[in-house]
Amino acid sequence: MGVGPAKAMTVMPNDERAHYWTHPALPEVDLLDARYVRHTFGKHTHATYVIAAITSGVELFHCRGSLERAAAGSLALVDPDTLHTGHAGEPGGWSYQVIYPSVATMAAVAADLGADRGTLSFAGAVAVDPELTQLVQQVHLAAEQNQVLAASTLLRLALARVVRGHARGRSPDRQPAAEGLRAARSARDLLVVQLADPPTLDELAAAVGARPFPLLRAFRSVYGLPPHAWLTQQRVSTARRLLDAGTAPADAAVTVGFVDQAHLTRHFRRIVGVPPGAYQRARRNVQALGR
Repeated sequence: MGVGPAKAMTVMPNDERAHYWTHPALPEVDLLDARYVRHTFGKHTHATYVIAAITSGVELFHCRGSLERAAAGSLALVDPDTLHTGHAGEPGGWSYQVIYPSVATMAAVAADLGADRGTLSFAGAVAVDPELTQLVQQVHLAAEQNQVLAASTLLRLALARVVRGHARGRSPDRQPAAEGLRAARSARDLLVVQLADPPTLDELAAAVGARPFPLLRAFRSVYGLPPHAWLTQQRVSTARRLLDAGTAPADAAVTVGFVDQAHLTRHFRRIVGVPPGAYQRARRNVQALGR
C-alpha cells in the first residue's frame, strides 16, 4: 500500500481553482489541476517540461515568438527554460491537467527508448494527440486515487509517447557575440549574488564592463527577459526552494528581496499558478508522507 498524494487546493474568485501537488509514486514530477478564468501567467519559465492537457475552454500563450492557441482536447507543450505566458482564450477561461516532469526524468525515458542523447525539445507548442491527452488525465486520476502502480505506469507510458511522437533533439539557440554573452552571464551571476539588493542597470553594466543598452540587449537575447524581470523570476524560484525547506512565506519574501509577503504572493501566483502558502502545504504533506 503506497502513501497518499500531497495536495494544495486553492479556491479563487470567478470559480477559479488550482491544485498544485505531488505524489511520492511520481518522483521529480509536479502536477497541476486547475481552472482559470481571469488569471494571467506573466512571462516565466520552468526548470521542467510542461505537458498540459486542456480539458475545457481555450488557453492562449506566447511561446518562442508566437501566440499559441490550445483548445479543449489539445495539449500545450513547453520546453524547460523556455519563456512563455498563459491566459484565457475565451470568456469562460480554460481547465487543464498538467504534468511537469524533470529534465532527468525525460532523459531517463528517452534513454530507455534508445533515443539520441542530449536535451529533448518539443516539435511544436500545441499538439492534438487523444491518446496522450487521455494518458495525462489517467495519471492524475490514478494519483488522486492513490493507485501507485497505475500512476507510475501511466506516467511512463505518457512520457514515452511524448518522446516518440512529440520530441526532437534541441537545436542550439542563437546567441549574441562572445562579448555580449560574457557580459550577460556575468550580470546574471551578479544578480544571483545580490538578489535581495540588486544594483541599478548602470551599476550592473559598470560591474561587468559593459554599456547599459548593449548589456540590456544581450541579456534579453540570452535569457528572454530584461534584467529586472529575470530578477523577479529568480526571486520566485529562490522563494520556492526556501518554502520547500520550511521557511515561512513572509520570511521567504523578505529573504529574496520582496517588500512583503503580498508582493511575493502576487508574483508567485502569476508564475507558479498558486499562492506560496498553498504550494508550501503541498510540499509539507508529501515530505511527511514520505517519511
